[in-house]
Amino acid sequence: MINVPPVDSLISKLSENGDRVSRYALCVVVAKRARQLIEQNSVNSARENPHHLKEIALACEEIEEGKIKAVKD
Repeated sequence: MINVPPVDSLISKLSENGDRVSRYALCVVVAKRARQLIEQNSVNSARENPHHLKEIALACEEIEEGKIKAVKD
């Protein structure tokens, strides 16, 4: 279970545009970004960092920092 950053904090970061984001939408955004990171790591596998964060944790940190936004399709 991810405790840092808190789930409520991530939801509020994604909800900044006025639309309330659900926990399901948060999961979708995190999963999509984690898959992108996994794909990038497979391309750059020769430069593996032994101290890297797990992709899901990194995706959550990016949302907390405001680097990732939720966009409705």
